[in-house]
Amino acid sequence: MTPESRIRRLNGAAVEPSGEFVLYWMTTARRTRSNFGLQRALEVATELKRPLVVLEALRCDYPWANARLHRFILDGMASNTAAFAGRRLIYHPYVEDSPGAGRGLIAALGRHACAIVTDWYPAFFLPRMAEAAAAQVSVRMESVDSNGIIPVSEHGRAFPTARGYRAYMQRVLKDHVREVPDPDPTSALARDWPVADLPAQIISRWPAADAALLRRDGSALGRLPIDHSVAPVATVGGSAAAALALREFLKHRLARYGEDHNHPDLEASSRLSPYLHFGQISSHDVFAALMTQERWTTRRVGSGASGAREGWWGVSPSAEMFLDQLLVWRELAFNGSAWTPGFDSYEALPGWARQTLEAHLDDPRPHRYSLKTLDAAETHDDVWNAAQRELKREGWFHGYMRMLWGKKILEWSAHPAEALASMEHLMNRYSLDGRDPVSYASFGWVLGRYDRPWPERPVFGTVRCMTSDSARRKLKMKTYLRKYGSPDPLDTQLF
Repeated sequence: MTPESRIRRLNGAAVEPSGEFVLYWMTTARRTRSNFGLQRALEVATELKRPLVVLEALRCDYPWANARLHRFILDGMASNTAAFAGRRLIYHPYVEDSPGAGRGLIAALGRHACAIVTDWYPAFFLPRMAEAAAAQVSVRMESVDSNGIIPVSEHGRAFPTARGYRAYMQRVLKDHVREVPDPDPTSALARDWPVADLPAQIISRWPAADAALLRRDGSALGRLPIDHSVAPVATVGGSAAAALALREFLKHRLARYGEDHNHPDLEASSRLSPYLHFGQISSHDVFAALMTQERWTTRRVGSGASGAREGWWGVSPSAEMFLDQLLVWRELAFNGSAWTPGFDSYEALPGWARQTLEAHLDDPRPHRYSLKTLDAAETHDDVWNAAQRELKREGWFHGYMRMLWGKKILEWSAHPAEALASMEHLMNRYSLDGRDPVSYASFGWVLGRYDRPWPERPVFGTVRCMTSDSARRKLKMKTYLRKYGSPDPLDTQLF
């Protein structure tokens, strides 16, 4: 059963037992496996003995909507179409072909539904979208947290430090690690399970996505009213691609992740963040695959809960470091988004960080760059330019370089709030894993969140400073700089 701690009521309406079907509105857990939202919808359908309809929709007017992000989501729809094929349910992938074309779809489906289940997510425009939809329907609507290993509702408060959240995780992990979602919840649907047909008027007004869109037909994508100046990248989206990426990481790169992941030349990153962002793979499946490879059981964890980063899990150092990213830093970001009002705003930063940054607003800044110059990677700093070019070309960029990238934007901006806006625009527009709680936690870290005061420096005050010269000395990056060190003909200034 889906744990109650993962279920949130979005309205006060009741279940309508005489409805035609139970609707699962897939928004951020865009997968068929290890998905508490899909599992919960199936539980309700089973209780009511009603068919299950799965809607996966894609707007064309979300902030930063472009061909790169659309293509990745459409890949996921194609993967889900294949995974649901032959199952006793209706899967309806809907793609808007004009702004506002999808308006009214949830309300229309709600008039035929017994109940609606959707995904809970604390960032971007998605909480507002779910709340607005819940107010428009007359049946119960729930959202389900399928984002991480520990339900965010159980955190109880915002954690100001990674060490504090790590200590909390170490105390409660055993309570949650066995509460796993069904790996393939729809596989057991009986042959006599009822299947509903969507009402003809709904199919006519909101038809399923054209097959050409789902098979990477560039001309079909090109007809959608989105920003086509940010082109698709080679990385393929979808749960099948995510599973392959996980296997490749565990087989070829995990063993050296601990020592090599900070070095751009050594290609030790997992590259799972786009799939985690779009919900095309679950934290539970990543955790299970990793721990199976490590031959881990809960008996191997440490007895204390001090928040220490090393020595608690009882696994290899590389696995331990990766787990800290997956279960501490990622889930800490969801904690901040859910429990800190205005988490994505400058005003929500720690007081000490804002105070020291503002005390240094008048410090000389030898270099000041506009958003246009940053976008074009035309600064004096070839290390920073390389990071920006990787972001624009690949839709992803190296983890250490992300930290340096943000710190230099802070250094080159007139005000830290301006730096935050620049980071948000560039990351959210170009990166497949932008628009995420982790993105906003990272921007906040650049400006002092989850960190401590450091020795005072110009511009930064006591906020941690990073330099490109230091990165050159510490990191293996010669190949990286050769690859991204000069403009590509396709690199353009896009606004």
